[in-house]
Amino acid sequence: MHSNLIVARMDARSSADVARLFAAFDETEMPHRMGTRRRQLFMYNGLYFHLQDFDDDNGGELIEQAKSDPRFVGISQDLKPFIEAYDPATWRSPADAMAKRFYTWESA
Repeated sequence: MHSNLIVARMDARSSADVARLFAAFDETEMPHRMGTRRRQLFMYNGLYFHLQDFDDDNGGELIEQAKSDPRFVGISQDLKPFIEAYDPATWRSPADAMAKRFYTWESA
């Protein structure tokens, strides 16, 4: 399984709104189109963590292909009032907010 972790800023009071938006999005076929197997959202001290798991490392390519879909564009717009770039000065796309994995361990 391959994972992406996006880090951003979010007011904790927005968590229900963000969860509602993703719940509606995930009820469509969009997660399957993007190759998403599981999505988890976390928050900690004003930070937002979006963990997205894929069957393989093709998730990035599939997300790129899905970016023009009106549902993808729509959720991106709908999240703007709630999610703020971690570093607005350097943010150009979600790739600029992805954490870099530096260690992995799996049970045998």
